[in-house]
Amino acid sequence: MKPRSPLAGSAASHRFAAGARAALAGGALVLASGCATGPNANPADPLEPLNRQVYRFNNTLDDALLKPAATVYVKVLPSPVRSGVNNFFGNLSDVWSFVNSVAQLKLQDSAQTFMRVNVNTVFGLGGILDVATELGIDRHSEDFGQTLGRWGVPAGPYLMLPILGPSTLRDTAALPVDLRGDLVSGVSDISVRNSMYAIRLIDIRANLLRVGQLLDDAALDRYTFTRDAFLQRRRNEVHDGNLPDDGN
Repeated sequence: MKPRSPLAGSAASHRFAAGARAALAGGALVLASGCATGPNANPADPLEPLNRQVYRFNNTLDDALLKPAATVYVKVLPSPVRSGVNNFFGNLSDVWSFVNSVAQLKLQDSAQTFMRVNVNTVFGLGGILDVATELGIDRHSEDFGQTLGRWGVPAGPYLMLPILGPSTLRDTAALPVDLRGDLVSGVSDISVRNSMYAIRLIDIRANLLRVGQLLDDAALDRYTFTRDAFLQRRRNEVHDGNLPDDGN
């Protein structure tokens, strides 16, 4: 499964201008009327022909750039260094998760996430060490798309975004807010900020190398598998496993 880029928010993965991404989603909806769907089409994916084209583009880009970079990253850097990088960006993402947990009135999750950030920042060398997990303080990853879903905004059609990967109309509309909440976007030095984006993206892709290999070896329609797995995971994240019957 191709990773969701961290450019999509400081949650899962993964940044390009939020306005361009939102415009892309809007353009996809306009094109929906011209995308024919078969009789067995998934009702959650009315844009499947267009989405498949974007998926092929993402795979081509991944094979040419992201996967080779991630492979070199794994070979060159020892595991403790990669873990430190992953922990550091995870600590940054916990800050935005805390904001969204509060917005969703998840008081216990908010308290645990607040503790995670403070423990890892103070005792984990700025988040390089994940001391909080060792102490049994769970991570609760939240983003603004989940917050919208928590308050009843339907997921809308499935969208495959260029570079950013699987999404929905609701999650795509939430991207500008997630961008503002991403602490990396607040780094004033452009070269440093872009370097952090690149390192985070490569780190996420490196963590999915084995998953990609499993999919490569399986006789599957990778597009369908990716779509269905993503939609199921997002529904579980929004509803904390208590899935409604309306499909959102």
